[in-house]
Amino acid sequence: MRYDLVIFDNDGVLVDSEPISNRHLAAYLTELGHPTSYEDSLRDYMGSAMHRVHDLVEERTGQRLPADFDDVFHARVFAAFERELKPVAGAEQVLEKLAADGVPYCVASSGSHERIRVGHRTTGLARWFEDERIFSSQDVGRGKPEPDLFLYAAKRMGVAPERCVVVEDSPLGVQAAVAAGMDVYGFTAMTPASRLEGANGLFADMGELLDLLV
Repeated sequence: MRYDLVIFDNDGVLVDSEPISNRHLAAYLTELGHPTSYEDSLRDYMGSAMHRVHDLVEERTGQRLPADFDDVFHARVFAAFERELKPVAGAEQVLEKLAADGVPYCVASSGSHERIRVGHRTTGLARWFEDERIFSSQDVGRGKPEPDLFLYAAKRMGVAPERCVVVEDSPLGVQAAVAAGMDVYGFTAMTPASRLEGANGLFADMGELLDLLV
């Protein structure tokens, strides 16, 4: 293994949550008078922290979202997760291989700690992620595309940025990894390869990831 730490994004990389989350986000924004399609939501918000939703809506409309927006949205999404969420195909096999080989790994997500844990518990991935392997944009204040989250995760895991590789599926995440001085591999299951510019390599199936890491 040529890396000392593998940093996984969570939504869309470990758990198949992006379709569920963006469907509900688009519906809720539309309900509040900000017409948003599923495709709009993927384009504008996939891979971002919640503050980006608030910032873009206010920037575009001059209106602020309700104070309880995050709570209502998360309640709807978590309920849907309990019914529908599944792990990304092949993700558990990748984690099993890394653990067996003694390769350090962690997750660094724009989502909240609660969202990460709900997703992992629902999909059975919780056994791979003790608390010390979980990092959220909540820990740093500024989400992707800023590099803060990935740099924080590397520091907490005791690994220099240049010895880390990030596994991402969003343009914002790829930008953050590049800004952090880390290699990054882009997962194209939901995102066109052309939108993951800057990635060191691309893969469409989790079965291909291990070959990129060695």
